[in-house]
Amino acid sequence: MEKEIKKIEKIVVNAGIGRLSGQAQFEEKILPAIMGDLSTITGQKPSTRPAKKSIASFKIREGQVVGLAVTLRRKKMADFLNRLVNLALPRVKDFRGLDLGNVDGQGNLNIGFREQTVFPEIDPEKAKVSFGLQVTLVPRAKNREKAIDLYRSLGVPLKREK
Repeated sequence: MEKEIKKIEKIVVNAGIGRLSGQAQFEEKILPAIMGDLSTITGQKPSTRPAKKSIASFKIREGQVVGLAVTLRRKKMADFLNRLVNLALPRVKDFRGLDLGNVDGQGNLNIGFREQTVFPEIDPEKAKVSFGLQVTLVPRAKNREKAIDLYRSLGVPLKREK
């Protein structure tokens, strides 16, 4: 299995927090809580993603923090993938496998979570803010079929083709 993990280039974890940025005391309380939860999940401090331009209808100003991202490689990536497959995905409510439509043409697997509490490191009682996150697995193989075979060999629960 260690050999297959080397065939994955990186894992990117993103959290969009634009809707939360309008709340009172976002910079002082909410953003540090989200960053803390994300760093607990990934084992690495997230980087902030500012808005590139102002959009009045979304009440977003240029430079305002609208997302957080973490890029995992090597050992941290392998540890995170192990926890994702064996602990987090089975805890998702009504989970019956990942749809093959989540794998794009380049072989990237995108997994979305509505809440961060599916990860066992996060205590739902102590979590101050609930936020969703997206996990993207980027393989070295830039072919969809090879990537699907790789994910199956790693134990990622993919649904069977019909």
